[in-house]
Amino acid sequence: MKRLLAVILILAGLWSGYWFIAKTTLKSGLEGWFAERRSEGWQADYAALGVAGFPNRIDTTFQDLALADPYSGWAWEAPMFQLAALSYQPNHVIAVWPDDQLIATPLGKYRVTSADMRASTRVSGVALTLEKVLLRAETLSVTHTAADAQAALTLSGMNAGIERQEDTPTYRVGLNAEGVAPALSLRRRIDPAGRLPRTLDALSMDMQVTFDRPWDRTSLERARPEYRRIDVKLAEARWGELSLAAAGAVDVDATGMVTGRITIKARNWREILAATTAAGAVPAGLADQLEKALGLLAQLSGNSKTLDIPLDFKGGLMLLGPVPLAQVKVEHLR
Repeated sequence: MKRLLAVILILAGLWSGYWFIAKTTLKSGLEGWFAERRSEGWQADYAALGVAGFPNRIDTTFQDLALADPYSGWAWEAPMFQLAALSYQPNHVIAVWPDDQLIATPLGKYRVTSADMRASTRVSGVALTLEKVLLRAETLSVTHTAADAQAALTLSGMNAGIERQEDTPTYRVGLNAEGVAPALSLRRRIDPAGRLPRTLDALSMDMQVTFDRPWDRTSLERARPEYRRIDVKLAEARWGELSLAAAGAVDVDATGMVTGRITIKARNWREILAATTAAGAVPAGLADQLEKALGLLAQLSGNSKTLDIPLDFKGGLMLLGPVPLAQVKVEHLR
């Protein structure tokens, strides 16, 4: 019995030592990472950084976290952010977001409110190569801070996933959103008569994206991986009587030029075109030309309400047959 007790005490001591070393190393590494970002001109601040969870967990909690990359124009502020991992499986991390956070992009600043927003993330190797992410939120609302508080995109549920394909820089990306309600101001512009339901019936996506290298810790610290191929298995949106689906693949070269084909299938396409024009996504002058060209294609297909058309990408242009519709170039991630 004494020998067994001695063994238990020795093992407990060893485990305690391991946990303390892991905690100290993690905290020191995070503090060093933030200091490095500040030396590069970032805003990288927090009011408090705590590591707890002994004996079986290593839970890291930030208070009043603020990150801003001056080169990309992206920034994030959160009153709390937590990373949780089992002490014997540190490469599998659960990230937990607060109910209220701010995200700034080159297009504007947005307030994000959510309920139970969290992600399960798995990384590998010393470089912390991203292997898998599963993200979910019970509710999600995105509001432009400079706009009316009612002008928000809201979801009643969201599940998203990213998974690396074997040992390649290709990631499969999936999204399924429920109860998607576009901004009230947008709905009034595109549907002044109020014929469409408040929420979309479906919004989903299944695609594979290939980069020039995998995502890892250097993707934040240095240059972002660049797109090389986007393979859309199916992207679909249904809103009342309107339905839009896309599938196809395009390649992206080092200059951002796109080549390939995406096939679009649209039901009640005239209403979709009118809605996108009202939303400002399609210039009014181009919309008239598009409606005439698409109407001819619809008549040739035998169904004036449904379109099934290929969009070709080459020479920096998106083309409908021989007709150029728009210039297209993929900007490199920063």
